[in-house]
Amino acid sequence: MRFFRSMFLAVITISASALAQTQPPQPDWTPQGIEALGQNASSRTEFTLDHSMLVLASMLDQDDEDLRRVIAGVNGVSVHSYRFPRPGMYDPDLLSAVRQQYHAAGWKHMVSNHDKNGGPGATDLWIHFENNAISNIAVLFAGQNQLNFIAVSGSISPIDLLHLGGHFGIPKIEGGVLVPAPSGDR
Repeated sequence: MRFFRSMFLAVITISASALAQTQPPQPDWTPQGIEALGQNASSRTEFTLDHSMLVLASMLDQDDEDLRRVIAGVNGVSVHSYRFPRPGMYDPDLLSAVRQQYHAAGWKHMVSNHDKNGGPGATDLWIHFENNAISNIAVLFAGQNQLNFIAVSGSISPIDLLHLGGHFGIPKIEGGVLVPAPSGDR
């Protein structure tokens, strides 16, 4: 009897180990290189809010029903925002490496908007599916002298991401255009 218990335990341990190696990234997964992209930044803002912090923060805007509905399905938000003293001070190779990591991790690249003249401006949207439902969204806004990376985990749609815009450090987007924050909000 003891032999069977030991074998059962061994099989469970090996199966769990193999399953852990094939699992997609965790909801709070951030690609290597995001923080390195901000190494030359003159200003950095980085934070992560879990579900309970988001619920508490959403109570500050009692009139926004869409925001509270979206927050109900969100597990967490992570924001990395970097400002640079001059245009093009972040490493484009690191930016490419981040894009490759998402591809390698099985995320779907849904939006790719790059400067037509080959400049540093770009917007990327990645979505991670779990059981045919969106489980994570990541957005990267790369401007000439700024870089914003936002990762949202939980049950959320790309449209819901628009409702989060202007809250929790997520840039506001109107008509498909990133709206700069007023100078007093920085």
